[in-house]
Amino acid sequence: MTTGGRRALYGWLTADAVSVTGTRVSMIAIPLFVLDSTGSATRTGLAALAEMLPLVLFKVLGGPLIDRLGARRISITCDLASLVVVASIPLLHDAGLLSFGGFLALVAAAGALRGPGDAAKHSLVPTLVGVAGVSTERVTGLSATVERTASLLGAGLGGLLIAAVGPDDALLIDAASFGVSALVLAWATARLAAEKDQPGDEAGDGAGGGEGDTSYADQLRQGWAFLRGDRVLLGITVMVSLTNLLDAAWASVLMPVWSLEPGRGAAALGLLFGLFSGMSALGALCAATWGERLPRYRIYLGAFVLTSLPRFLVLAFDTPLAGVLAVFAIGGFASGFINPILGAVIYERIPSPLMGRVTSLSTAMCWSLMPLGGLLGGVLVDAIDLSPAMIVVGVAYLAVTMLPAIDPRWRELDRRPGPTLDASPAH
Repeated sequence: MTTGGRRALYGWLTADAVSVTGTRVSMIAIPLFVLDSTGSATRTGLAALAEMLPLVLFKVLGGPLIDRLGARRISITCDLASLVVVASIPLLHDAGLLSFGGFLALVAAAGALRGPGDAAKHSLVPTLVGVAGVSTERVTGLSATVERTASLLGAGLGGLLIAAVGPDDALLIDAASFGVSALVLAWATARLAAEKDQPGDEAGDGAGGGEGDTSYADQLRQGWAFLRGDRVLLGITVMVSLTNLLDAAWASVLMPVWSLEPGRGAAALGLLFGLFSGMSALGALCAATWGERLPRYRIYLGAFVLTSLPRFLVLAFDTPLAGVLAVFAIGGFASGFINPILGAVIYERIPSPLMGRVTSLSTAMCWSLMPLGGLLGGVLVDAIDLSPAMIVVGVAYLAVTMLPAIDPRWRELDRRPGPTLDASPAH
């Protein structure tokens, strides 16, 4: 790995870690800010909706811009704009100039910036693979390790910050994190921009991504046509969207309801979430280290067997806490291998000129059902009680993730690119 490649890769990972940590802080700070300033649970829910809808929508709409202007440029721009938008919330509130409608508009703007900003950061992966001279599994594994670790630390940091300085100042710190992320990424990838600073140079390579006079709408259609035409990519996208729905039901409703039983409580809930996340980060680190030598298809199936149904069953059948901890540790470790494998497959199958719009479409679809997860979990618990709901969601999770076992196309997970990999420019 060259010095420039090392700086680009580890700088990108650092920028992503700062961004994810700040995002986790805001996930706690914004609801508490609303509750502190309005006392309304309904308005708190509206704030969550105001952020998520534009986030998903602009993930899709930002794809062609990423391909036209460059992933690096879009990522840095969105981070800098997010600094201004997020900082405006507490500053305007302290000045007495922030109505609830204005607050929702700023939250929606933050979500609209985060969608393409996150997508652009992830679209840099093929470039980083090329300049760093490492495998795609190494980059996606390190990315998953950073994301899971930063998520775990960010949630804890958010709670401590809010307890120490209040949700207003916590949002200012969150805003500052966007600025730090932009500066680190700009510094780490400056050489990449200097080497290739004209957007769209790689377009027109025969992959259907040539820009030329192609309209914005046509570019969106090209991205969708490519995603729809690749059965493996489309299968991964549909599978992840369904597991995200079920995971949201598990995390937002089923687990909290389980913790209400005597002898459990918030401490047990936090311990289980923390253990699962920590072991998942360890698994992702192992995937980054050895993933390029592992059989992807078999690891995918084995990991989902260990992380799907068992964690639901031990909670459904009132297993002693020691047994629950053991199952969560094993399932968390196994889950750490999944995103590096799927991420590597996704980045390897998409042509460079289409990277931004296809990954944006895929990610948006993966997120699209998550807002319904809490509703699904609540309806199931009210209709059939907690233990049957755990079993239903667990069996559905296993079924969704095991469909590749009967579809021969999924064996293409083991197909790796040749020694040369076309890396998209960073701009």
